Amino acid sequence: MKQLLPIVLVGLFGGSVVAAASDDAPGSSIFVTGNVPDLNELVWEKRPIIVFADSPNDPNFAQQMDFLEARADELAERDVIVLTDTDPSVDSDLRLTFRPRGFMLVLVGKDGGVKLRKPFPWDVREITRSIDKMPIRQREIRERRRQDS
Repeated sequence: MKQLLPIVLVGLFGGSVVAAASDDAPGSSIFVTGNVPDLNELVWEKRPIIVFADSPNDPNFAQQMDFLEARADELAERDVIVLTDTDPSVDSDLRLTFRPRGFMLVLVGKDGGVKLRKPFPWDVREITRSIDKMPIRQREIRERRRQDS
């Protein structure tokens, strides 16, 4: 029984250690591949950035992902989650909703509304400027300032 206790404790608390470690690396946690969550589940929680392309080899897609990965910490600070869809042969819910033609970047606000669509790669600096102008983001900034003072 005593030998079983450490195994049980590791099983119970191991997940929280992994979760804590992933919180230290915000860049890796904002990119979602595979099972894409329903956008309705993200309303009021996250700001989805959806990157569409007809292939993962699309140069625009590669450039956009490089932009996003290079400054992932700035995106994580703004509660961004990055979703990708590079298979036009599958009629995913994202494709049916946004109807991309080739490469497309879509920014969805926390309220679930589409804030911008771009048919070409966009720099993270411009994306964060757009986010920072949103009323909900302005309120988040004010609340953080109050907490810090």
